Parts: sequence; C-alpha cells; structure tokens
Amino acid sequence: MFDIPENLKNLPDKPGIYMHKDRYGEILYVGKAASLKSRVRQYFQSSRNMDAKVRAMVSHITEFEYITTNTEMEALILENNLIKKHMPRYNVLLRDDKTYPYIKLTMAEDFPRILKTRRVVNDGSRYFGPYADVKSVNQIIDLLNDVYCLKRCPTPRFPEGAKPCLNRHIHRCRGICEGTADREAYRADIGGIAAFLSGRSRALTDGLRGRMERAAAGMNYEEAAVYRDHLNAALSIIEKQRVVLLSGGDMDVVLSAQGEDGAHVVVFFVRDGRLNGRESHYLRAMAEDRPADILSAFLKQYYINQSLIPKEVLVKEELPDGSLIEAWMSDLRGSNVRIHVPQRGDKRALLELAEKDLANAARLLEEKAKSQRERDADLGDAFREALGLGGGDAGSGIAWRTEAYDISNTGGTDSVGAMVVFSGARPARQDYRRFRIRTIEGADDYGSMQELLYRRLKRWKDGDAGFSPLPDLILLDGGAGHVNAALQVTRAMKLNLPVAGMVKDDRHRTRGLVYGGEELDLKKNPLLYHFTGTIQEEVHRFAVEYHRGRRGKAMLRSELDGIDGIGPKRRNALLAHFGSLDAVKAASEDELVRAPGMNRAAAKKLRAHFGGAGEDSGCCSEVCPSGGQSRRDVSSKGKPDIPGG
Repeated sequence: MFDIPENLKNLPDKPGIYMHKDRYGEILYVGKAASLKSRVRQYFQSSRNMDAKVRAMVSHITEFEYITTNTEMEALILENNLIKKHMPRYNVLLRDDKTYPYIKLTMAEDFPRILKTRRVVNDGSRYFGPYADVKSVNQIIDLLNDVYCLKRCPTPRFPEGAKPCLNRHIHRCRGICEGTADREAYRADIGGIAAFLSGRSRALTDGLRGRMERAAAGMNYEEAAVYRDHLNAALSIIEKQRVVLLSGGDMDVVLSAQGEDGAHVVVFFVRDGRLNGRESHYLRAMAEDRPADILSAFLKQYYINQSLIPKEVLVKEELPDGSLIEAWMSDLRGSNVRIHVPQRGDKRALLELAEKDLANAARLLEEKAKSQRERDADLGDAFREALGLGGGDAGSGIAWRTEAYDISNTGGTDSVGAMVVFSGARPARQDYRRFRIRTIEGADDYGSMQELLYRRLKRWKDGDAGFSPLPDLILLDGGAGHVNAALQVTRAMKLNLPVAGMVKDDRHRTRGLVYGGEELDLKKNPLLYHFTGTIQEEVHRFAVEYHRGRRGKAMLRSELDGIDGIGPKRRNALLAHFGSLDAVKAASEDELVRAPGMNRAAAKKLRAHFGGAGEDSGCCSEVCPSGGQSRRDVSSKGKPDIPGG
C-alpha cells in the first residue's frame, strides 16, 4: 500500500501542486504550495489546529500526488486548471469559470496594437500568457506603449485629412493617422515586443535600467520613478507561467523513467494551450530497454485507443521509428502530427519542466504503481472470497478482469447492448464494446442479454483478438432472472464462467450481488461495494449514451427513406417544399414533379408507394396505414457496430 510517512520524506522543497486522493483513487483536494515539502506535511501533523472540514478530508486521504513547477505563479495557474477539470469534493469551486488575462498583438493589422484580453480566438493575432498578476499586465502594456509609441486607437484605416488625436500631440504616437509613420520600422519594433513577451527580455530591461540610472543621476527623480515602475513591471511579467504555451493548441509531452520491475511513462496534456494535468502508465520492460524504444512502443499502444490525437508530441530524444509513427498518427488524426525534440523556446521550457517533475515524482510513481497492483490483487481476492471461487491468478501479476453488461431501449424499440471492462480496479476503455440487438423484438431484456452475451463469447471462440481474454467475472445490470438467462448461454457454450447480477435499492443505488441463487450484501465489504457501484454506473452510462445516439438517428429518419428513388437529398427537398410528410402524401403526381430535384419517374414511384392517391383521394390511414417501412424496420438493418459482430 501507499506509504504516506515514507513519501512525505521525499517531497521536494519546490513550488508545485498536490492532489490528495482516497482509497479508490478519487481526487479529494487540489492545492498549490510554494514548498511542497512543508505544505503537504502540514496535513499529517497534529489535527488540533485544523478545522472540521480539513480533519474530515485528512481522514479519507490514503495517498497523494504532486506536480512540481518553476514558480508559485505557475502552480497557481495549474491549480486553477486542475480544479476546473476534476471538481474535487473539498475544494471551493468557483462557478463563474474565471479566466486569466492574455497580452494580445493584433498582427493582422498594418500597425499592430498591444491589448489585454481574456479570450483567445483564431484571428491572426499573437497571444502571450495567461498571467496571474493582472496589475503587471496593465503596467507592461502601458510600458510597451510608452517605450515604442505604439498605435492605441482601434481605427483600422484613416481617411485623408484625419485630425490627429491627443496622443499624437503629446508625442505618444507616431502619427499613423497622418500617414507619416514608417511601417517597416514599426513592424520591427513589434518584433522586439514579441521577443520580450517570449522571454528574450534583456534588451528592454537593460535599456530601462539605463534610463532610470541616467534620470536619477540628473536628479530627475520623478522620471526615474516612472522608469523604476516600468522596470519592476517588466521583471514581474518576465516570470511568466510556462504551464501555458503561448502558441496555444493541443500537444502531449511524453517522457519515461525506469522503475524497479518496468518503466513509467508520463503523458503531460496541453489542451487549448493549457497544461491541465498528467497521466502515468506502467509498462513491463527490461532494464536493458532504451528509453527511446520504450517510448516508441508506448506511443503505438497508447494512441491507437485515444479519441483525441494531438497535433504535436514532445519527447526528450529522437525515436528510432519516429517518422513512421508520425505518419501512422497523422492517419489516425486525419491531419499532420509532429513528434519532435524542441531545442528552444516555450516548448523546450515545457519539456524541461516535465523532466524536472518526472525526476521528483519517480519514486512516487513507483510507489503508486506498487499500490495499484496491490489494489488490483485485493479486488480479485475479495471477489474470490465473497463468491467462493478460490484459486485463480492471485499473485501472478495478471489483473482481475471484470466484464459488465447492460441493455437499453425505449419501449422495446432500438434495443442496444453495452459491455464495459475493468482490469483490476481500473476501466479498460479500449476493450469496451457496443451491440445492436438483432434477433429480439420488443422489451425482452432476458432475450436481449442472451443475444449480447452469446455474440461476445462466440467472437472469443472464433479467435477474435478484440474479445480476448475471457473475463474472470461477468456482472449483469439486473437480478436473478438476468443471471439465469446468462447462465443458459454460458452452459450451452460449455464455459464455466461466474455470473452475478448487480441489484439496486429503492434509491437506485447498488446494494448487492445476486450469485448462486442468493443475494450478497456488499455494504459489509467497502471495496466490493464501491467497485460494483462504479462499474454498474459505468455500464449503464455507456449503454444509455449509445441508445440515445441510435434513437436520435432513428428520429431523423422518414417514411420517405424506404421508397425506391427517394434518397436523402430528395427527401429533404420534398419536406422543405411541401412543409410536412402529410402534405407530400397528399400531393398529386404533377405537384411532386414540380418539387426541386424531382422527376416524373420518382414521382410515379412515390405515388405508387402511397397507394396511388392523388389530389382527390389523398393518403389517409385507411388507405395507407403504414406507408413504408417503420422506424424499427429501418433501424434494425445495416452492419453491426463492431467488426463482424
């Protein structure tokens, strides 16, 4: 298990964020610290000076995790991002979604301006930030406007004879409205401003310091004070938060560290320009494996199951097959993906930040991996003991595999099935599967569950690698009836698999398992109670989401879809032209021909489909009770959602 006292000894004396977690791995609290060592330790000292809320939280902490940063400002931004992402139970949650300011250079204009903004949009401008110190942002904008005499008015173009504003009269503008400003020189100054905001600040700060010293030597103290304030603002803004990339966009930083029995790979996520967390993975690897080879293997296994492929992946060293992986990931994403080693700039700084954090967290990651393996083993042992299974792979390093199934439909229509998989205590989302129920009509949950389970097990028997291995335990969202129906399938296929039903109380919360003709009360076993509730909610969510998607598509179908010669374009044109399906049914052949996209042949088929009714007879329920195929008939056709399913 996670050794809190031992890991407290290894906390770095550096700024960063920390995350307290409970025994189930859920984040209880996210906080920032100028010194992780001193701040995190405070939670595990005497509770006499703690308020009731903190004491309650500490009683549930079984492990913690941290991410180091370069400055406390960086920790502040990262803390904000993680709180918004995870919504921890013990954090004070701000509901107005406050954002930090950026500095914007309006590069799309002939004479760019420098502005403060809280929104980043794709308008051709350059954005720098965000920054936690709003006062410094205002000061630095004033500073750069004064030093470089930048354009301040929003007017994009000026008519001839435009009268200059006050800024021109007091020499705080170059007279762009008069047409006397040198565009090339102005653009060169904008380049210097961008360099300063990107971190190359020495030229500006040295210049300000020299002006301040000359003004003070000449006893112009008020002028010297202005330069002093500008210099302090510049130095404050230089300490920028590299937890946010100035160029925005999505990218991952992927690094590896050798562990005792394998390797740890950590993925730092940057989404919309914001570093919003990290994810660690444990890989079985030999001590002789090179880090580049470990990363290559990880990228190929990891991104094949990801719905979001970033446009950039930052790594520490060149990969042996990097160009091939780039091409493969580009194909997955549908646009170019770049894997590279940054040498300078913000991306290099971000990579260095990630390396420092990984170096500090290596021991913690090893401890967490060991703790996770123990949790996975405890879960398997708990199920074996509770269900009387015995034996198994306890201690083999192979995680206990649980598969859960659920059926979703609306009044027996559009029935679908869902299968979710947990490896140990963690979801294995790459193994999730969805099924359309084909052979069962109406609201027959037992029959639908039998079809679902048969198709899953048949795929395994046929050697489909996507359905291997078999589960250690099958859980069904239902009671004894569902279990008996499923056992008929497993016995018919000569498979000895334990099957249990997950039952809920009157408040729709998991209360126990039905197994072997008896109901087991899980509230006496917190580990199984929490796990079963989690997997039951997950399979229900997965099934309902799929059903809603199928039902939404079915609702978009029309009776016109089953008519030969009437495709989606003609269907939409007819409905738009006549206003409703009833009006289409009532239209004569000549009226149909005059509709956009229609011809005589299609109109004849349409009239024949609706019983030949025209202007005189219309199309009523007595003449044409059903029209064409029903929604159920249409939606039940087509290929399965899983290959060969």
